[in-house]
Amino acid sequence: VKIGVPENYDGIFPWYLTKYSDLVLTGDDEGIFGVDAQFLYAIKPLDREKQPSYSLQTFTVEVFVIDKNDNVPTFIEESMRGSVQLGLLKIPFMRVEAVDRDDRNTAHAELRFSMMEQTPRIPSSQMFFIDSITGEVSLTEEGASTLDPEMCGRYKLSVMVKDMAGRTNAFFTSGIVTVEVTGNTWASPDPVRLQENLPGPYPIPISQVKWSGSQAAYSLDGEFPEMLFTISREGVIYLNAPLDRETQDQFHISIVVERPDGRQIAKPVELRVMVGDANDNRPTFPQAQYHTVVKELAARTEILTVQAADNDDPKTDNVRIFYRLVGQIPESPRALFRVDRDSGVISVQADSMEGTAPQYTLTITAEDAKLNSSCTVVVTVQDENNNPPVFSQHEYGPFHIPEDALVGTTVTSVLARDADVRGGDSWQVDYRLESGNEEEVFTLVTDRQTNEVSLILSKVLDFERESEYILVLSAQNQVPLVRGRYGPLSTATVSIYVDDVNEGPVLSQSHYEVTVREGEEPGRVIATIRGYDPDSHPIYSLQGDTKKYFSIGKYSGELKTVQALDREENSTYTMEVIAVDGNSSLSASTLVTVQILDVNDNSPVLVGDYSWKYLCTPRWEDQALVLASRDSDGPQHGGRLNFSLRSDATVRRNWKLTPINTHTNLSLNIPNLPPEVYMVPFTISDSSSPPRSTFINLPCPCNVRGNCKIAAKPLQGMPTIQSAVGLLLGTFAVIIILIVIFVRLSYQNPKEPSKTSQERVPLKISI
Repeated sequence: VKIGVPENYDGIFPWYLTKYSDLVLTGDDEGIFGVDAQFLYAIKPLDREKQPSYSLQTFTVEVFVIDKNDNVPTFIEESMRGSVQLGLLKIPFMRVEAVDRDDRNTAHAELRFSMMEQTPRIPSSQMFFIDSITGEVSLTEEGASTLDPEMCGRYKLSVMVKDMAGRTNAFFTSGIVTVEVTGNTWASPDPVRLQENLPGPYPIPISQVKWSGSQAAYSLDGEFPEMLFTISREGVIYLNAPLDRETQDQFHISIVVERPDGRQIAKPVELRVMVGDANDNRPTFPQAQYHTVVKELAARTEILTVQAADNDDPKTDNVRIFYRLVGQIPESPRALFRVDRDSGVISVQADSMEGTAPQYTLTITAEDAKLNSSCTVVVTVQDENNNPPVFSQHEYGPFHIPEDALVGTTVTSVLARDADVRGGDSWQVDYRLESGNEEEVFTLVTDRQTNEVSLILSKVLDFERESEYILVLSAQNQVPLVRGRYGPLSTATVSIYVDDVNEGPVLSQSHYEVTVREGEEPGRVIATIRGYDPDSHPIYSLQGDTKKYFSIGKYSGELKTVQALDREENSTYTMEVIAVDGNSSLSASTLVTVQILDVNDNSPVLVGDYSWKYLCTPRWEDQALVLASRDSDGPQHGGRLNFSLRSDATVRRNWKLTPINTHTNLSLNIPNLPPEVYMVPFTISDSSSPPRSTFINLPCPCNVRGNCKIAAKPLQGMPTIQSAVGLLLGTFAVIIILIVIFVRLSYQNPKEPSKTSQERVPLKISI
C-alpha cells in the first residue's frame, strides 16, 4: 500500500493519514508514526529532502512524502568565468549550471536561465545570449559581428536562474558571469603563386592557418579535384599533384574551422592559389580540315582565313603563332596559293583559275616558339557559266505519229551539249518550246543526268483538226551566262506529221436519264442520243427493250415511245443505245434509264371479304369492323386514303368511322339497333388534288345470336354446397358430350364454314 503525504504539514497533530484494519506498526525507527483505532497518524511534519519515503509493516505501508517547492535554486559555481575568441560565430562558448534540491520529476526543480544585464553595454547592449534551458552562453548575431577586444576586453553578465519553469511564483537566484574577450590569429593567408607542372616530390606545403582559441578541426572546400589540396590537424595546407593552368588558372580554397563535435566555430577564411604558365600547349586548329570554294574566273582574291588557338597564358609569348603553307596537291601549277604569316589569310595568287584542276588540297602549319600543328584546306574550283548549250543540228525530223497515239508517247529525244563541268549548275540545261505548241499538245521532260530532253505527247491528236506541227526548241542554262551569249546554235526546229487513223464514234454522255409521264401518247421524242464520228455518220440501235416499248432513229438518235406506258406495270426501264461506225465495226454505247412519272389514274378500292362479319346489338364496347383499302398509284397520289360516311343524318347517327393507322374502324354510333342487315354507304378518297373517290355500300349485319348473348354475372358471396355439387355434375356432362361430338367429327370430311356460322363469331378490334 502506498500513500502520498505532503511535506512540511503545519496543521494540528496528530495528523491522521489513513485507516487500515488489523494494523500493527513496525519499521518506525524515528517514532514519527503511530496507530490509534486502526488509524495511521504522524506526530510531526515530514521533510522530503531529509527522507523521501518510509516503509511501515505488518503489511507494508510505504509513505511517500510529496514534494513542495521549499528549496531555492543555486548556481554550482560562485565565480562563473568564460572567454570568447574574436571571430567566433553564434555558438556556445561556455555554460552556467545550477541545482535545486526539490524533486527533479516535478516543476519544483525545472530550472530556467535568463540574462538580466550586460556591463558595459558597448558596442551593443545585446552582445550575448543565454539558452533558457541549457544555460549555454553564446554571442548574438550582432555580437559576433561587432566584438572587438580593443574596444572592450571584459564583460560582466548578470544572470538569473528560476525554478517552476520560470513561473511568476518561482524561487530564483542571480549571479555574475565574467567573460574575457581574447584576440585570434584566424585570418585569410596571403595568396600563393605556383608554377604549373611542378616536378615534386608531393605533397608540397604551400600555406598554414591557426585557430588560437579552443581545440579545433580544419577542412577545405572549393572547386578543385578531390585530394588535390589537403590540410593537416595543425592547419598546414598541402598540394598533392601537379597543376595545369589550362585546366584551371586559379583556385579559391575555403578553409573551415569546426569544433570536434562538428559545429562551425568561425567564418571560413580563403586561400587564393594562382597557377603560373609554362609553354606546354601546341597551337591547334578548331578543325582538322577546312573546305572552301573559289570561282574559276576569280583573280588574286582571299578565299579563307584559318586561325589556331594556344591554351597557354595569353599574357606571355607562349601564345604567339605563325602560319606557313607547306604542301599543295596537285603541285602544278606552283605558286597558285599563299598564306599570310601572321593572320592566316589564304588567297589566290594567279590571275584566273580557268583551266586548273577542279580541286586542291593545301597543308597549313601553325607554330609557336617551340611547338606546332597542322590542318588541311580543300579548295574546290567552282565552275562558272561561260559556255552556252548548243544543238548538234539545226533541224530534227520530220517525225510521224498516228493520231490515236496514247497520251504520254515519246515523239523524239534531242540533246544540246554544254562545255561547262558536267553535273554543275552551269552545265544543267533548261529546254523550252518557243512556238508551234500554243495548244500545249506536247510537253518537255529533261533527264538531269544526261541533259537529254524528250518530246512527250500530252493531248489526244486529231488528224482532221491538225495534221502537222513545226516546233521551235530553245536551250538555256539554269544560271545566267557570265561570259558570251545565246546564239542560233542554242535553237533547233522539230517537225512532226500526224498520220490519219479510222476512228470510232464517240457519244456525248455515258449515261442518259429520262422521265416520261405515264399514259402519254406514243411517238413523242423523249431524248436525243448525240454521237460524233469524224470519218462517217454513226448508226444507232437499241438493246434491252424486250417489250418493244421504245424506238430510236437510225441516223437521228431520237428515242421515242411506241405505246403508252403504265407506271403501275413498270416504273423504270433501262436499255442500251449502240452507235456503230458506218465504215467499220467500231462502236460506242451508252445506258438510257427511263423513269415513268406517276399520274393519278387509279381510284382507291376496299380490300377484303366482309360478308361473314357482323356487329353485336346491343353495342359491345370496343367492337368494330376493320376496313382495309388500297390505291395502285404512288405515294404522291395514293399515300393516305380517307373514309367518309354519306351525308345522311340517319347514317351519321347510327354509324361511326374511326381512322386507325393505315386502316379504318366501322362501329355503331348508338347503343342499340334492331337486329338485321344494314347497308352502310361511305366513300374512299385518295390524297391527290383533285382526289379520286370510290363509293361503297357495305352490308353490315347486326346480331343478337351466338356470341352476342350477354354473359352471366358472377355470384355474390361464397357458393353453397348444393351449387358446388351442381357445377361439378354439369362440367362432367359437358365433357362427355364434347368427347362424343369430336369422335363423330373425326369420321367426317370438314366443311367450309357458312356465312351463318361465321356471323356467330363477334369481331374483335385488330390494330
